[in-house]
This record gives sequence, structure tokens and C-alpha cells, in this order.
Amino acid sequence: MKPVTVPFFISHQGCPHTCVFCDQRTISGADGILPTAEQIRDRISLWRTTAAERPLEVAFFGGTFTALSEDTQSALLDPLQPFLRNGTIAAVRISTRPDYLDAGRVRWLSQRGVRTIEVGVQSMDNAVLAASGRGHTAEDSVHAIQCITSGGLKAGAQLMPGLPGDSPESSLSSLEQVISAGADFLRIYPTVVLRGTALARSYAVGEFTPLSTERGISLCALLLQRAMRSGIPVIRIGLQADAGLDADSILAGCWHPALGQLVRSRLYADLIRRVVPDGTGATLYCHPARLSDVIGMKRDSMKSHAGAVARVLPDAALAPEEVKVETQAMTVTYSIITDLNYSIHEV
Repeated sequence: MKPVTVPFFISHQGCPHTCVFCDQRTISGADGILPTAEQIRDRISLWRTTAAERPLEVAFFGGTFTALSEDTQSALLDPLQPFLRNGTIAAVRISTRPDYLDAGRVRWLSQRGVRTIEVGVQSMDNAVLAASGRGHTAEDSVHAIQCITSGGLKAGAQLMPGLPGDSPESSLSSLEQVISAGADFLRIYPTVVLRGTALARSYAVGEFTPLSTERGISLCALLLQRAMRSGIPVIRIGLQADAGLDADSILAGCWHPALGQLVRSRLYADLIRRVVPDGTGATLYCHPARLSDVIGMKRDSMKSHAGAVARVLPDAALAPEEVKVETQAMTVTYSIITDLNYSIHEV
């Protein structure tokens, strides 16, 4: 049963750097004040009453958890211990920088209920990391992921295609490298230009050209498909829309409140375009959970292929990545994993 996430935002807390793209308060919609023990307990109790029988997972998002003092980390984790012991909370998740993690820290966190650590890798290209002011190297990210997995915890990697100096080739290489390092899951956050950041100043004077939404969707579709081929889940694509992240705070870059769906729809649309000729009037079948992705927003996938598709129907017998194409002449099942071949030059 999928756990219910109880979120706590500690925006920019503990982080010793201000990267060129970063405005954690805008990204999280929080003011950066750490929750008190009472606030932590109250929120968990409230969420317990609304979660029915689903387990709870506490997540500390934003900031650099392991760069906080040990006393501060304890102040955040100690209130969770009674809930962990009585089974109210199943696990804890944190996020951090790769250069603030080692085997001893992973062991300490594991003893306090942390079961997942997400690492802000962003890129595995050292030139891109330097240009972005990250203050760590790709080697630090490999070491961090391996420390997490060696300690028996799940490792997540956050990637940011479109950073200064990045390219589609570099983004794809970064994804492949974190998978090889042992990441259990990924988040893909295409770079956006936030008002008030160093990147915004570079963008204003023409020194930085961000990914357009269209190009970002194409690149993310390539990255998502490669991750699917490797069997690594991508649990989110694009920063989450909230009160602090909207058209007023974002100056440029690849952002949409439903970017993940746009990317998944692109995979199905590209597959359909390659296997179903225009004017065919085919009936498509897909897994019920993927119906909206196959149809596309505002039925874009069906409109863009000149009569190739007449209708899309659900079929629970199909896998989520499969599409069955039925015409007068044939019935064939295709997969966005095995039957869709992208070239990096298409991005």
C-alpha cells in the first residue's frame, strides 16, 4: 500500500551554497523556519486521521538536511521516534547535497528511521556543476549514492537538465551515470529561471539561454524513456506548482503545472506517429491509468496526427507502457519502452 507523505519544508536550511538557479523559498512556498517538535507531532496526528489505513511517511523537503547541526537534525527526528515505534509512521525521507553525506551519517540517520535519502545531483558534468555554483563534483554524487545503498537505504537522485553549459548529451550521460551508481529512483526538474536569482541576471543580459518548454518536454521524454528501459522509476518531472511557484516568479525555462503528463503524453504521441499512418482511423487501446496520457491534453495526441486515430479505449489487460493499435488490416501491440527509439539529435 502506497504511503501517505507528510511533508515538512525546510527551505534552504543548512545549505552552505546559493546556486545560480536557487530560490528555495519560492520553490517550496515556505519561509525557511524549521518546524517545532509540537508542530511536527500535531501535523502527524492530523494526517493520521485522514490517511485511513495507509501508512505514513514523513518527508523533509528542501534545504540540506545533513548540513544542519546534529542537534538540529535530532530536534527534527526525535519527535518522530514514538510514532515510528508504535507504527504510526512507517519511514522517514530526507533530501541533501552529495558532499554532506558519508557512511557514518547514513548509519546515524538509519538508526532514527530514515529509509530514503534524495541527493541533489543536478548534473554529472563537472563543468556544468562549476558553472552552476554547486560546490561539489560528480564524484561526490557517486560516493553519496553508494553510501546510501550500502547502508541499506533507498537512494533518489534529482537531475536538472538545462543548467548553464548543459546539453542533451550531457543530460543523458548524467542520467545514465546516476543509474549506474545505483540510484533507486529519479526526479527530473528541468531548469527554470526564477526571479531574483543569479541565473535571472544572466538571462536578462543574454548570457544564459534556458530550455524552452517544447524542447524541455522533448528532452525529458528522452530521459524518461531511458530510465524506463533501465527499470528505474521517475517519480516526478517538473517542479510542483504551489503558491510560491507561478508565472510571476518564473521568468523563463521549461515549466508547466502538469509537465509530467505532457512528457508522458509525448512518449505515446511519438510512438503513435511512428506506427500509425495518417488517415488510418485506428482504434487505440491502453491501460486505463494511461488513458489521459495517450489522448493528450485537449486531445492533442489525436488532433496532431491527421486522422490517424479515431478513438482511444481502455484495456486493463495491457501494461501501462503498451498501446494496442487496431485497424481493418491489423491488430498490433506496441510499447513506448521497446518500440520507440529516440536519437539525441531529435531533442
